[in-house]
Amino acid sequence: MSYGYFKEQTHHHEAIFHLFFRKNPFAGNYAIACGLGPIIDILQNFTFSQVDIEYLKSLTGNDQRQLFSADFLKYLEKLEFTCDLDAVVEGTPLFPHEPILRIRGPIIQCQILETILLNIINFQTLIATKAARIKAAAGGDPVMEFGLRRAQGIDGALSASRAAFIGGTDSTSNVLAGKQFGIPVKGTHAHSWVMSFPTELESFQAYAKAMPNNCIFLVDTYDTIEGIKKAILVAENLREQGHEMLGIRLDSGDMTALSIAARELLDGAGFAQANIVASNDLDEYAIAKMKKNGAKIDIWGVGTKLVTAYDQPALGGVYKLAALRQSEREDFKYTLKLSEDVIKISNPGSLQIKRIMEKGMFSKDILFNTLDGATAEGLLIPIFRRGKQVYHAPSLREIQAFAKREIEKVPNETYPVELDPLLLKLKLSLMNGAKEQK
Repeated sequence: MSYGYFKEQTHHHEAIFHLFFRKNPFAGNYAIACGLGPIIDILQNFTFSQVDIEYLKSLTGNDQRQLFSADFLKYLEKLEFTCDLDAVVEGTPLFPHEPILRIRGPIIQCQILETILLNIINFQTLIATKAARIKAAAGGDPVMEFGLRRAQGIDGALSASRAAFIGGTDSTSNVLAGKQFGIPVKGTHAHSWVMSFPTELESFQAYAKAMPNNCIFLVDTYDTIEGIKKAILVAENLREQGHEMLGIRLDSGDMTALSIAARELLDGAGFAQANIVASNDLDEYAIAKMKKNGAKIDIWGVGTKLVTAYDQPALGGVYKLAALRQSEREDFKYTLKLSEDVIKISNPGSLQIKRIMEKGMFSKDILFNTLDGATAEGLLIPIFRRGKQVYHAPSLREIQAFAKREIEKVPNETYPVELDPLLLKLKLSLMNGAKEQK
């Protein structure tokens, strides 16, 4: 497409695109915007290297001739990012059809960036939202993200750890994510550790010797109740040496009943402070059910169903052209996508979001077009101007704290998103005009 714009000599035309989603993920009532940080890093280093150019030069069409012309490849060699980018702050709860980001600049640049913007925003928004739902189900309990081994590749695992932390998880088992993003790293041993020793007791004793200040014992390799009793024996020895067992982990069976039994055993032995950690294919539904049934679980280790967004593996975010002009001397021509499916009809213009608050809660959002003379202020804020970063990104902990505060303001019922009267009039006019052209 970008090559086509270049050949048509329209590649310099100024375009406005919006990235948004059409349905709330997980049949919920919001999504948590996420992924802006990695996008900023990519745009700061936007370039085609000589290696890139040589690869593109090697591509051929079905006639086996070079696909891209020499003048196009030479153009890419010198191409720099010069667009304006506006986006909502990471951690912001958003709703269907609201732009997560808006990009304005030469259409060739906007088009080249479409896939990477969608890839990052779609996945990280999905995982941040899933994490927020899981954290809400856990109440005030800590949630550990345990998904590295089940994630879609190392890159997917890192992105998931970052997004899950923004959504509300307290730590990760992904040490590389801890290194790169500063996320607290937590973990326990696996069943293989226990199975590598002659007895379960010896495995616990060896683990306590190796890590006396970080002992959480996985107690369900053989018999869970017996495993808890052995963990208590080792914990008593640890205490004599001046250390305290952090807790035990349950990974199978009826964890509600087992956690109740474990709590009684631990409390009775004088280890009321020891935590009971649960893992094993947990999600917000399983956690809510166990808590409702009286489970005595203190910490939740959530892996597969979080980092893979198990019940909805894609957000379905889209990237649509909303306005176009040949030069700065002209007015923008508004565009929209028509469809017999009303939900797929896009909104024209340069969109901004006005959020209305009532009594400390979100009341409704209004989409408006900044090109009709209205103020440009709203939830979308400047990130890049003419290719230069103007936004100082907060730390990951600051983003997480912001997301937590904002999620608490989301009402439980379906949230209203309205079009400003001028925007609605423009949209209806374009829809009618497009139908007449058909």
